[in-house]
Amino acid sequence: MTASERAAELVRVAAEAAAEKLADDIIAYDVSEQLVITDAFLLCSASNDRQVRAIVDEVEERLRVEADAKPVRREGEREGRWVLLDYLDIVVHVQHEEDRAFYALERLWKDCPSIELPESVRRVAAQRGRGANP
Repeated sequence: MTASERAAELVRVAAEAAAEKLADDIIAYDVSEQLVITDAFLLCSASNDRQVRAIVDEVEERLRVEADAKPVRREGEREGRWVLLDYLDIVVHVQHEEDRAFYALERLWKDCPSIELPESVRRVAAQRGRGANP
């Protein structure tokens, strides 16, 4: 089983939105074989709480407008260090870079296949010298 087309579309839109707000280390994983609750995780980070919030706002807006999607659950917004947006098909994690390094979600999901991100996302990451999965 692989992530649905809907999940792939949501990952694409969310990744582009995060890149537009200069998120770092944008990575997407197909977790559909390990979890029954969602198909994909999108991870990204920011250097400060304000940028975390800006990324979250842009992801929510773009998913609402371009994919008619609204989160069914939001967590961590008040603290602004690690915000989780649950869209059922995908879960978006926007983390402060310190929290991302500490919790290292990539280690937990490294055995899952990565989802290729749009060229525009990879290009922004390359221009900034920051990672985005191939």
